[in-house]
Amino acid sequence: MQHIIFSIQDAVARITLNRPDKLNSFNRQMAMEMQSCLDESSSLKEVRAVIITGSGKGFSAGQDLAEIADPAGPTMAQILSEHYNPIIRKIRAMAKPVIAGVNGVAAGAGANIALCCDIVLAKKSASFVQAFSKIGLIPDSGGTFFLPRLIGWQKASALMMTGDKISATDAEKMGMIYQVIEDELFDEKLNQYASQMAAMPTHGLALTKHALNYSFTNNYEQQLDLEDELQQQAALTHDYREGVEAFLQKRTPSFRGE
Repeated sequence: MQHIIFSIQDAVARITLNRPDKLNSFNRQMAMEMQSCLDESSSLKEVRAVIITGSGKGFSAGQDLAEIADPAGPTMAQILSEHYNPIIRKIRAMAKPVIAGVNGVAAGAGANIALCCDIVLAKKSASFVQAFSKIGLIPDSGGTFFLPRLIGWQKASALMMTGDKISATDAEKMGMIYQVIEDELFDEKLNQYASQMAAMPTHGLALTKHALNYSFTNNYEQQLDLEDELQQQAALTHDYREGVEAFLQKRTPSFRGE
């Protein structure tokens, strides 16, 4: 791969965006490589959690504008339908926890890819910006869906229209992300979170993720019915039986994601 570093260690797949000289902005090659890595992470049984992070000083500055300006480059329609929308769909459909490790600036589509992940951890020095309005575009990559649900209509509207840069600390305070980590501890803590997720009953986590996906659109009664259905599935798993037995025996459970 040219623009992604992909590795698997101790049941954790790590997808590292790797165009550091461009703040990991996306071109077509990197978008396609990322989709391939997401597909592989999803299909491999040995992978039980996924990290998405960036190399160098940035997480991702979003779309590489030089590619858009190139007459021979992909059209806007292609960029959305073939690059970003498939990435968002694959992350949300992944039956495994996906952790965004935001190591620097996350702008435009880069910010919204991070925000669609299950858990977002950020360096204290990181920042988030809905940069679209600066060039006359609207937020894409699920931004208009996820951000209002994370921080509320008014703040989301203001951030999208002003394009203001938000520090990781402010993002945590407003509920945009889960946790800010001191820069010098970031890699260690990110790996710890991923290892923790990989050791959990990941089939149950996948069902939780499924329920959360539908909670955005279901009404109250529909969500109760879905919880009923998914809980019955969870109760048939090895990990549920193991969890109950370990609790009763006062020992640490050994989950298999099954």
